[in-house]
Parts: sequence; structure tokens; C-alpha cells
Amino acid sequence: MRPIDEDTITQAVIASHASAGDARLREVMTSLVQHLHAFAREVRLTEDEWAAGIRFLTETGQTCRDGRQEFVLLSDTLGLSMLVTALNHRKPRGCTEATVPGRFHVEGAPRVEPGSDIARGARGEPCFVRGRVKALDGTPVAGAEIEVWQADTDGLYDVQYPTCGAPHVHRARAVLTSGADGGFHFRSIVPAPHPIPHDGPVGRMLQALGRSPWRPAHLHFTVTAPGYERLVTHVFRAGDRYLDSDAVFGVRASLVADWVRHDAGPTPEGGTSDEPFYTLDFDFVLNKA
Repeated sequence: MRPIDEDTITQAVIASHASAGDARLREVMTSLVQHLHAFAREVRLTEDEWAAGIRFLTETGQTCRDGRQEFVLLSDTLGLSMLVTALNHRKPRGCTEATVPGRFHVEGAPRVEPGSDIARGARGEPCFVRGRVKALDGTPVAGAEIEVWQADTDGLYDVQYPTCGAPHVHRARAVLTSGADGGFHFRSIVPAPHPIPHDGPVGRMLQALGRSPWRPAHLHFTVTAPGYERLVTHVFRAGDRYLDSDAVFGVRASLVADWVRHDAGPTPEGGTSDEPFYTLDFDFVLNKA
């Protein structure tokens, strides 16, 4: 029987992994144990603190339900989600950077023609979005599938509104295809900042740490094309007060763009607007698969 104390327990646990059939599982769990034990030693974790941590994780799991994944939210707010994204989506300089996917993507967004109004009644100031999808060498990427979704002027996504039993109506989200020149354009609304869900244990953690639950205004994009890596990213609104304090650490300087204000009058689509409107121009540069 081997003696186990605070100095030997870490190696004893690691030794118990020796029979693991999956080498990668053994590698990951060994490192996890080493870091967890080192953390406990470094902060001299008390029994009360350990019990509080267990309660926190238990409450996090109990908060999970359809449409609410509190563990993913915890990963996001600890910066782990963005770190994993960065590690797995390194790209050559000049390619559009990836960022966290966000919590409000849904399957089955409607496919629309170029120039369509994807807002479909979502509240907000009108905005015309245009850009190109291209390769790193500037070659246009025709036929790229572009999925976009966003919050409205109240900072809410369509799926956050109660339907009262009625079928869900997609608003401020759509799928479109780039043209022969890689170009795309659509009409929508100006996005607004919004908080992540903060009425659960993750929200209480942020409050205890003096952190904000807010995210800066942004559009979500997924761009997919044969022969290229799939891109999941955001475009953030320049000047937003939360750019430097994004609750999920998703902001990248290369993804910040200007929403340019225009007075009422002719629009980029050849029409006329009776109210002021905005334009956003942003190109996506894909990395070859």
C-alpha cells in the first residue's frame, strides 16, 4: 500500500491513468489533474471554498435547459471558448479572424436573394450591408454561403421573444450566396449592444467580480465555400462602449468596422429612404482548406 499525502497524491492519481486505452484521454486528464492540484496548492484552497465551488458547478448544471447552456456561458466568460477558437483557427495574416459563434444561432434560417430585407419587422434603424468574399490572393469566391444573424435595437434576438404557441418567425437572420464577383448585399437594421444571460450562477459570478455582462453591438457571420475553411466570426460596431470589455472576449481589432450614417435620401440599392440610414462595408477573406 503506497503512502498518499499532500506531496504524493498528484502522482498517485496520474499513475491511476496508466491503463487508459485512449492515449489522448490519458494525456488530457493527466494535465488536468496536474493543473487542478497545482491550483489548489497555489491558493491554499480551503474546504469551505472547495464546497462553494462544488455548489457553483452544481447550480450551473441545474440552470442548463433547452435554449440555455450555462456551462458554455461559463466557458465564454472565462475566456476559454475564445482561447479554444483561437487555437483551432489560426490563419495566415490577411485572412478574416474567427471568433466565438455566440449563443443565438438557429438552424433553418431563410434563404434570400441579394438585396433582400432580412430584418422582416425587427426593430431598428435601417442599415445596408455589402461586401465581398475573396481568397487571400484577392480571387473572388463565388457561390459562398453567407449566414448572418443579429440582435435588434433592444438587444434581443428573434428567438428571445415569446411566441405564445405560434410558429417561430425568423427576423434579422438569413442565408444568402455571393455572386460571381464574390459580392453580397442585403438590408437589415443597426445592431445594438446586449448582455449575455446573467440571471444565473454565471451572472452572479460576474457581479461578484465586478464585471459587466454586456457585449458590444455586432453582426454574426458564417461563411462557407468549397475548398476553403469555414469561417465563423463577428463584425463589431466601431465606437461601441463595450469593445474593451466584451463579456466573452470575442472582439478582435480586425473585426471592428464603421457603420456610416447617411441622411434621408437615395440608398445604395437605388431606392429612397424617408429616414436616416446606415451603411456597412466589410469583406471576408477566406483561408484555403
